Amino acid sequence: MAEVSFYDYASLSAEGRAALLRRSEADLSGVIEKVKPIIESVRTEGDVALARFARDFDKSSVTEDQIQVTPAEFDAAFRLVDIEVVEAIQFGIDNIRSFHEEQKPETMWMKEIRPGAFAGDRFTPIQSVALYVPRGKGSFPSVTMMTSVPAVVAGVPNIAIVTPPAPDGSVDAATLIAARLAGVETVYKVGGAQAVAAVAFGTSTIKPALKIVGPGSPWVVAAKRLLSGVLDTGLPAGPSEAVIFADDTVHGGLAALDLLIEAEHGPDSSAYLVTHSRRVVDEALAALPHLWAKMTEQRVAFSTAVLTGRTGGIILTSSVEESYAFINAYAPEHLEILSTEPYDHLGRITEAAEILLGQHTPCSIGNFGLGPNAVLPTSRWARTYGPLSVTDFVKRSSVGYVTAAGFPLLAGHAHTLALYEGFSSHALAVSPLRQQFIK
Repeated sequence: MAEVSFYDYASLSAEGRAALLRRSEADLSGVIEKVKPIIESVRTEGDVALARFARDFDKSSVTEDQIQVTPAEFDAAFRLVDIEVVEAIQFGIDNIRSFHEEQKPETMWMKEIRPGAFAGDRFTPIQSVALYVPRGKGSFPSVTMMTSVPAVVAGVPNIAIVTPPAPDGSVDAATLIAARLAGVETVYKVGGAQAVAAVAFGTSTIKPALKIVGPGSPWVVAAKRLLSGVLDTGLPAGPSEAVIFADDTVHGGLAALDLLIEAEHGPDSSAYLVTHSRRVVDEALAALPHLWAKMTEQRVAFSTAVLTGRTGGIILTSSVEESYAFINAYAPEHLEILSTEPYDHLGRITEAAEILLGQHTPCSIGNFGLGPNAVLPTSRWARTYGPLSVTDFVKRSSVGYVTAAGFPLLAGHAHTLALYEGFSSHALAVSPLRQQFIK
């Protein structure tokens, strides 16, 4: 087994530090060229193309008339999954719903800006959304939970899930259970770039959506970029990434344990342990072989590829301030602050999509149902985006109302600015002429 990638941050050149910030989807040029014909095929051939791509890419037997999951398949899912798994899904959904109900904005608010002049916002649900649930490196009912619940809470009337089919043409049973328990009954057996195209253009089976959300592979990310002019592609959510920050109050074995969480998602993930403690580094390196011995072969392969490659490993900084600087530059999807006093560090870190505090809050708990959403911006987009939320499924309209008593003051100032900017019609609309037409 190759050695875990190790970086002495203080000794790195500017180019070396910049290299640590790169993610697997940083350069999608090659993928985009491969995605373009997929999108065009779905646009022109619809379900025929989706069935062909299911055979070619998913090695699946799905035919054109089997793209939508049937009620019988939903019912069968509950017979295929252990009750403990169903209960865990329900537990997570309850927490996620409780959290997101607190996020839901009031339907409308108004404030009297000036006497007789009122302004506010009104929030209404987006009419149709698609939720992408990946499957290439495993099954993810947790993603179904995280995307479905806020959409349902927001009141979106038309919600559909797209997810890759298995070779036998089925959809992961736990994913179907999570969908039904969350309140979504429309699921399509389609994944990858072709799924994004299908919900953008619509097919005989799949209704077009106004927006798509959910994490995906570089192929999904590339398709979203190409189709961003056709539908709203939501926050940028690509392959998993995490930074585990550990100070000198914790054991390095704990940092190693949590470093593996996001690293095991796949070889395109990113995961770093960042610490200014050499002891933590040594303890983490010593613990990793023992932890790998307890994992499945596939997940060992994935996490090893990440931690011995160019998008993961251990970073030793020269000070806690240097650790803060790296984290803020990296802007991770997931950040753990491992410390006996995590709040001491929280105020110094501003660029992270999810921040999990202390020794009892690993990414696992965040991913599976603490409540906050685990669909998060990747590839440094945490600098401008936040986690998926109810507000991603509603749109905001400004609302204004001016009374007869409030009109003269606002009209006078609007008339002055309209003349200055050269808009004669703007000026006429707020001139005394208006009164001739008001009953």
